[in-house]
Amino acid sequence: MGIMTVYHGSYVKIDCPEIISGRNTKDFGSGFYCTIIREQAERWARRYDTPKVNTYTVRLDTSLKILEFREMTEGWLDFIINCRHGEKHSYDIVIGAMANDQIYNYIADYMDGIITREQFWVMAKFKYPTHQINFCTDAALKCLRFQSCENVIV
Repeated sequence: MGIMTVYHGSYVKIDCPEIISGRNTKDFGSGFYCTIIREQAERWARRYDTPKVNTYTVRLDTSLKILEFREMTEGWLDFIINCRHGEKHSYDIVIGAMANDQIYNYIADYMDGIITREQFWVMAKFKYPTHQINFCTDAALKCLRFQSCENVIV
């Protein structure tokens, strides 16, 4: 498997990534989230006073259990809903589109019964592409090699 470059938006240099288990549930569960889209990592970083983008190279280990959603599908939606409800999964790495703030509002409306699943799909249009790769286990983190950390211009 080839080498790819991924980015992580933060407020500090992270040369040794760790699994993050916050009180807030995320699209693909606990882990260390990155993206192949640098501009997206910069948007993540701009939430902080000292925005930084950490760059890593990744060679995915084919022995790891990897789940990839190539499109926003029913399976993608159900997986995010389960993770957002705090359900655990057994994957080392999960890759797919991100449920950005607007999409998450639609997911919340669907989960609360305000809109139907069909209405969700009609409204689920991205303004720009999104991508996330979640390194969910310590074995997955071993695929990452730190390259650099740069300040983001605000």
